[in-house]
Amino acid sequence: MTSPTPPTEPTHAERTYRSGAGLVGGALLILLVGWIGGDAVVQGEGRTPWLALAALLTVVPLIVAFTLRPAVFADEERIRIRNPFRTIVLPWTDVSSVRASYSSEVFTHEGAKYQLWAVPVSLRERKRAARKATQQAHDDPYGRASVHADVRDSQARAAAADRTVNDLRELAERAEARKEAGAVTASVRWAYEVIAPAVVGAVLLVVLLAIG
Repeated sequence: MTSPTPPTEPTHAERTYRSGAGLVGGALLILLVGWIGGDAVVQGEGRTPWLALAALLTVVPLIVAFTLRPAVFADEERIRIRNPFRTIVLPWTDVSSVRASYSSEVFTHEGAKYQLWAVPVSLRERKRAARKATQQAHDDPYGRASVHADVRDSQARAAAADRTVNDLRELAERAEARKEAGAVTASVRWAYEVIAPAVVGAVLLVVLLAIG
């Protein structure tokens, strides 16, 4: 009796890139704001509970937008950029370059530029990685270490944003080499699920303050 053939798994699964510091900071901010606002709602008097609710409705979506929401999803065909207020989908055939200078950015052949909020650039981390590379070059001036070890070490030492950008560049280069136009089309969608509650909360807050 032959055993069933296991299902074929995709060769290249979708990769996800997010900022760990952003996730932790966002969660802590939500807890802090929720604690302060909840206390004002429960124990406040007069208009205070309503002001607190309006402030929470305004602030919490913004915290989520700038800390928990940003992410980059990439596979062999496309890159999906989830920024605070927009989600951008680009097939790799539309991407001209991926760069990380003071911020991480994707450029298209049409000249459009999209920032990768989920891949923040740390200049301090980059300087630290450069110092480590200089130190290794000083310790091994004749390159006695193997080529493969040197490549692995240099990748490990690189700043997190630079490692992510290198991964995305590799995906873009592979797509460029294939010269295949996939089924993915470019699109930009506004995150109304974040914008709408923040706007409603801000309007309510202004009205409550105005009627004093």
